[in-house]
Amino acid sequence: MLQAQNISKSYGDLQVLSGLDISIKQKEIAAIVGKSGSGKSTLLHILGTLDQPDSGSIIIDGTDVTQLGQRELARFRNEKIGFIFQFHHLLNEFTALENVCMPAFIAGKSKSEVEGRAKELLGYLGLSDRITHKPGELSGGEQQRVAVARSLINQPKVVFADEPTGNLDDNTSEDLFEMILQLRADYDQTFVIVTHSKDIAARCDRTLTLSNKQINNG
Repeated sequence: MLQAQNISKSYGDLQVLSGLDISIKQKEIAAIVGKSGSGKSTLLHILGTLDQPDSGSIIIDGTDVTQLGQRELARFRNEKIGFIFQFHHLLNEFTALENVCMPAFIAGKSKSEVEGRAKELLGYLGLSDRITHKPGELSGGEQQRVAVARSLINQPKVVFADEPTGNLDDNTSEDLFEMILQLRADYDQTFVIVTHSKDIAARCDRTLTLSNKQINNG
């Protein structure tokens, strides 16, 4: 599903990644771990096309994304990649349903198709009775589930999650990870998760450790 080769990234004189290789299989749930400041989020943003490497190639679902122009890359990201962030990044002025629909509307899909898919996802995630609520009316766990639904609205090939349980209590974190396992089972979904949680990492298919600008594929 994903193959990255010889990825390097520096910010000024600070080199964060150096000649890094990583591969992710379809339907795999892979955890990326490492000390604070090791470059985990930088790597995730590069793999997710939110940032550009200084060198190297990234092939996602057969497409070398490092060769795409900005417009092509934005379209590819919208259609093929989902994101879940620690702090949800929901739009406060919109309802749960509207937040989930947003990426699909950007992709130009019809309102009826998009809303139907969004309601299906929100129902699947146990939020059928919360679709008209805005983020400020939802608990942290509910907000994160809305973010999960939003990440899946365009049926992406891979979902990148940056500390998805970092802002949740232990029970809610457990519920979220069980949900990820179920999504993999029901939708054949691939996940790449940056996490500090040893418990979460241990339950993933593989743990990839980032250290000294390199990664151990596990």
